[in-house]
Amino acid sequence: MSPDRAEGRARPVALITGASSGIGAELAKVFAEHGHELVLVARRERELQALAGTIEASGRPRPIVLPVDLADADAPDTLKRELERRALVAQYVVNNAGFGLLGPAAELSRVEQLKMIDVNVRALVALSLAFVDDLARQKGGLLNVASVAGFLPGPRMAVYYASKAFVVSFTEALHREYAARGIRVAVLCPGPVPTEFQERAGIHGEAREGLLTRSAEEVAREGYRGLMAGRRRIVPGLPNRLVTAIAGIVPRSILLGMVEARHAHR
Repeated sequence: MSPDRAEGRARPVALITGASSGIGAELAKVFAEHGHELVLVARRERELQALAGTIEASGRPRPIVLPVDLADADAPDTLKRELERRALVAQYVVNNAGFGLLGPAAELSRVEQLKMIDVNVRALVALSLAFVDDLARQKGGLLNVASVAGFLPGPRMAVYYASKAFVVSFTEALHREYAARGIRVAVLCPGPVPTEFQERAGIHGEAREGLLTRSAEEVAREGYRGLMAGRRRIVPGLPNRLVTAIAGIVPRSILLGMVEARHAHR
């Protein structure tokens, strides 16, 4: 541990994963607007540096960039060590990194699907647990990004939907557990958002606008507001909130068919 940290002079930061594009990049901008110093994490250093430059040009402190692949088992420990080495302390942790794959589970790459679990679930759990003491001391918070998909069964995107269901359940439990320590915990569950996610997932012909669609900026701003307000679950947009409500009423057999039919045309 650095002398600065031992003497209580560590600088509080918001650690944001998956910050190279999409919702993660917009969350970084929103946190910066509200005066938070940032640590940006993703695989692609060039994109992170470009975002850091944009934030710096807006008059905010330049974020620290850590190009780390969260699919690596030791990535969470690496991030924790880097913060300590730089005399930084996590006040907010935003677990946004994640990806999906479209297609029947038996036909998709098993390696890639297990990697999806590593990023969407394992790394998220590790980072949600790694900084608890820091978050409590800083009276900060944890924001985990899930999806409306977490409320539905997901034929043709089975592992992705299941991973987001885990994130919803896990985060809501932490909301309850961490409350006694003064830590705000929220799960952000957007519907469709036009980002690089679609290309990475192999989704083609996806409508860019629709009743459920929200921009990455809208989602990020609502996510930030909800976290700071102490909300447990944040679902941007009334139509998406209706989807999550209906998912608890409509028989699972019907939902399975509806989701499968939707993915069959993507």
